[in-house]
Amino acid sequence: MKVAPAHVTRSEIAAAAKPELSIVMPCLNEAETLATCIQAAQRALQKLGVRGEVVVADNGSTDGSLVIARELGARVVDVPRRGYGNALIGGIEAAQGEFVVMGDADASYDFGAIGPMIERLRTGDDLVVGNRFLGGIERGAMPWSHRWVGNPVLTRIGRVFFHAPVGDMHCGLRAFRKDAFERMHLRATGMEFASEMVIKASLQGMSISEVPVVLHPDGRSRPPHLRTWRDGWRHLRFMLLFSPRWLFLYPGLALFAAGLVAGAALELGPRRVGPFGFDINTLLLAAFCCLIGYQLIVFAVFTKVFAMREGFHPTNPAYHAMFRYVQLETGLAIGAVMFVAGAAGTVLALAGWQSVGFGALDPRTSMREIIPAALLLTLGVQTIFASFFLSILGIEDGRSAG
Repeated sequence: MKVAPAHVTRSEIAAAAKPELSIVMPCLNEAETLATCIQAAQRALQKLGVRGEVVVADNGSTDGSLVIARELGARVVDVPRRGYGNALIGGIEAAQGEFVVMGDADASYDFGAIGPMIERLRTGDDLVVGNRFLGGIERGAMPWSHRWVGNPVLTRIGRVFFHAPVGDMHCGLRAFRKDAFERMHLRATGMEFASEMVIKASLQGMSISEVPVVLHPDGRSRPPHLRTWRDGWRHLRFMLLFSPRWLFLYPGLALFAAGLVAGAALELGPRRVGPFGFDINTLLLAAFCCLIGYQLIVFAVFTKVFAMREGFHPTNPAYHAMFRYVQLETGLAIGAVMFVAGAAGTVLALAGWQSVGFGALDPRTSMREIIPAALLLTLGVQTIFASFFLSILGIEDGRSAG
């Protein structure tokens, strides 16, 4: 009796042929080192026994890099939009593997050392970042300003702002799951792409680990694409923009609290601290501190809500609770109370002026009435219109309904 052969579908054949790992290299005129990198990646795949592919994300090379890549069997993906982040996003989106390793094509990283990264991914990690400070930085591989100032400072900011569990935010050799990358929705077009990946993975609570990697001097005769001050500022700017708490909320709370305490003390009369005397001039500055601090706090809320709506930040249940219990009417009521209190203070100040026949006033007395009244009027108006704007941001997106 003959046994019929098992039926194999096309989808099963395609799944069997699909690579497990894609090694993606951004490329812009890397003819001097590209062959070395591709061959090292191919040897790593063979040594690890991993079914994989090498993807070269070309960003407009004119030096023959494309010919080299194709001759060596790499898959070339054309990414016309310039930028390190654009090149990597294009290459990673085209990658077919379940896992992706990204690494520069300048021979500064050893693709033969990716084995531990793949093992971490297989055990469940979403993102594995190389750490050059643990693995070693060879002489001449990194400028002193990057090694001792730029990278440590920016990495420390990332750890404080976003609780990123890595010691090297900007290592160019890292591995991740393709589905994790898709959940990150990365958008950075330049060198800040490296920061965005770690930040978003941290914000989304992904499993992140790091492994030591060695940084070698790159093999190019031309200067690198990286620009110290320009790209350092882009990384710092991105971190600030992605952290409304540190950019707006904490400075705003500090300013508002300092202004409120100083203003309350000076409202009762002049104060001396050692040789320094503080009076109505300081009271006015305290009022401005309250006003600026309040604006920063409101900006923090606006930014956070907008970032969640646009997918920059993951959803925060606390903000959804805020929209359930703090409605438009609540903000309008609070703003109205402050406005009425400010208006009442203004009326009292006018009554005091009237009592002297609208003549000259002692500013040490009159300013203690006008400054808090003007502050309350301004905060009341801001609160009313901020409530309207926040309600607009909080409206459910009808496009997602149904």
